[in-house]
Amino acid sequence: MQFYLLGKSFVTTYICMLIFYSKNRMTNKILKKHPVLDYIAITIGAALMAIGIGVFLIDARVVPGGVSGLSMAIHYATNSTIPVGLMMWILNVPLYLWGVKVLGKQFGVRTFVGFTLNSFFIDFFRGDIPGFSFVRLQDTSTIQDLLQNDFLFLILIGAVLLGVGLGIIFKFKGTTAGSDIVAAIMQKRLGVKPGMAIMIIDFIVIVLAGFIIELKDLSGGRPAFSLTLYAFFLLFISSRIIDVIIDGFDYARAAYIISEKHEEIGIRITNELSRGATAIKSRGLYRNIEREVIVTVVTMRELGILNDIIKEVDPDAFVIINNVHEVLGEGFRRRI
Repeated sequence: MQFYLLGKSFVTTYICMLIFYSKNRMTNKILKKHPVLDYIAITIGAALMAIGIGVFLIDARVVPGGVSGLSMAIHYATNSTIPVGLMMWILNVPLYLWGVKVLGKQFGVRTFVGFTLNSFFIDFFRGDIPGFSFVRLQDTSTIQDLLQNDFLFLILIGAVLLGVGLGIIFKFKGTTAGSDIVAAIMQKRLGVKPGMAIMIIDFIVIVLAGFIIELKDLSGGRPAFSLTLYAFFLLFISSRIIDVIIDGFDYARAAYIISEKHEEIGIRITNELSRGATAIKSRGLYRNIEREVIVTVVTMRELGILNDIIKEVDPDAFVIINNVHEVLGEGFRRRI
């Protein structure tokens, strides 16, 4: 009964927060400061992240680290009495308030919305919210089949959903509180780099969860240490996907071409690739010869053609090719 009331209080707080936000966003000032599309994206990201954790990972006993992993460990330690989403919200609220006090308002509305929605969706998709017990996506035949027959694929899907969801939240300037706040405070107070702080926190949480799973005999026929290794694998995959979502895939290359036949190469780049090129005056220190360096930016698909042009015109040309994060200008798309 006590946890039912806690769950009911959690839903009520969530609904009140949404009502408050909905009323305020009608004003132009709030719309300007907090674009609605950003919050829609954060909601989608929170839902994807919640599916990854709540549907694919909790019953697999593979924890993702951070507050979500700590909440899962408490969930296991209490014999599944406390819902994971509710526990996450309870742990995140004091961390959020602590972050606002120590670090200022940088952990603002978007952070609160991010971890609240994530907590809500986890319990919603698992059917742990009163009145929504019929949902329980983790009990579908597909998830159960993966859990029994293709455990690695189950973890991979969970890692992808977790990484994509969290990446979207970060992309639209939100966070899910938790270890992000602790890492920022450790950086300010102790000088510890955020990446190192998050790594330490995740390591401690994963190891702690592994001990709990071993002591409570919850491994489901798999060694607890194997589940711990799966957890580190999950952490690696999801972190790489977060980077891809935030930074995007490389879609262009910058080429620096040093050649005696720079004029002919430049003309062919312009005519055959329809790309611009810039000639930069330079001087080679080894032979003390002045020449022009051709600089051009091409797409990944055009890189092979560019290489062929250079080889045909001057096989002895010296070429440097770099990854390009983003190109702003005619002929190239912006990053999303």
